[in-house]
Amino acid sequence: MTDYVHGDTSWFTHDRFGMFIHWGLYSMPARHEWVRNQEKISVEEYQKYFDRFDPDLYDPKEWARMAKAAGMQYAVLTTKHHEGFCMWDTKYTEYKATNTLAGRDLVREYVDAFRAEGIHIGFYYSIIDWYHPDFTIDKVHPMRENQEERAKNAQRDMKRYAQYMRDQVTELLTNYGKIDVLWFDFSYPGEDGKGHEDWESEKLLETVRSLQPHVLLDERLDLPGKYYDFKSPEQYQPNSQPIDDEGNLVVWEACQTFSGSWGYHRDEQTWKDIGMLLRMLIDGVSKNGNLLLNVGPTSRGEFDYRAKERLSQLAEWMRVNKRSIYGCGASPEGMVAPRDCRYTYNAKTNRLYLHLFAWPFGAIMLPGMDGKIKYAQFLHDGSEVLIKEGSIKAEHSNLTAKVAAGDAELKLPIVKPHVELPVIELFLD
Repeated sequence: MTDYVHGDTSWFTHDRFGMFIHWGLYSMPARHEWVRNQEKISVEEYQKYFDRFDPDLYDPKEWARMAKAAGMQYAVLTTKHHEGFCMWDTKYTEYKATNTLAGRDLVREYVDAFRAEGIHIGFYYSIIDWYHPDFTIDKVHPMRENQEERAKNAQRDMKRYAQYMRDQVTELLTNYGKIDVLWFDFSYPGEDGKGHEDWESEKLLETVRSLQPHVLLDERLDLPGKYYDFKSPEQYQPNSQPIDDEGNLVVWEACQTFSGSWGYHRDEQTWKDIGMLLRMLIDGVSKNGNLLLNVGPTSRGEFDYRAKERLSQLAEWMRVNKRSIYGCGASPEGMVAPRDCRYTYNAKTNRLYLHLFAWPFGAIMLPGMDGKIKYAQFLHDGSEVLIKEGSIKAEHSNLTAKVAAGDAELKLPIVKPHVELPVIELFLD
């Protein structure tokens, strides 16, 4: 693999914002996508969900419209999660959507709908499979404590399973046109785990690159070196742009949930509010990163009312502030955002965007920016923000506060504008 060719990340680092979609049989128990693992459910017990899976309200065109309105420029759908259930009409297992009451290829409908909206197409494919007869039972398997099932590992063959994966990935990269992202998930090498030797990761990557050399891959196949196109920190925001094993900055994407679950979780109550979601998106872009924000549809094929609400709020903010996200990244070296703020920067237009996480009183000082700003305006309405120089006279007093040498001061209204998170667009000299 010394001649590994990376996919083209230029569109990815421009678009910055995507939709993750975790959907499968686990949407029926609605108690987390790892419900089989957490409750140690056998294949036989889990069968009741397969027998009754009927997403009669599935309308991927509506999903795509909501994603597009929210500013999401790419999407990644779980074609198969750890439960092993396949959302497309694969030739290699009977455990698939076409054999349920759904009776059709759900991946095909997703691809057609999202592609029609101009959204880049991504597939998630679980390299873990708790259904496949050759997948050996290990420390994260639902049957990990069942010694009778453990004993059957002697008859299981991970080489056959690795071939099964390559066959299925070949289907996904052959039957649906150009695929932009392929999200593998996940390795856990070591005692009673699985790593690249179990997955035959090098062969899998060779299969992918032979079929669609441009596709972007995450780093979860447990391969040494930089045999990936982006890193994927999960459920946390890095303090700085991640690096590879040699200390080089890498392309990255934080994957986050609206709540604490990826799959539909009816009773989950830790939903993030719109302010937190926007701060995660902006914080990532300020560190040259993306945000892949997850939706877990119900078993009938609809987005939860709380997800719809958050998507609507994102759409409202992105409609007027997307210039501060698309095509943007970290600010130029030496430009440090004030406290409780983040900068994003568009090198093509030479515009700096000041995102105000907390609303200051009357003015804000921009360190080292004196003489570097030609014009400033609120992005949501294009109204001018005055740039002051020299001293600041505090009203109702005889005190004069001096502007620090090299700093610029922006004069702000006392009351925060009627926008969830205000952005000031700075036209640089």
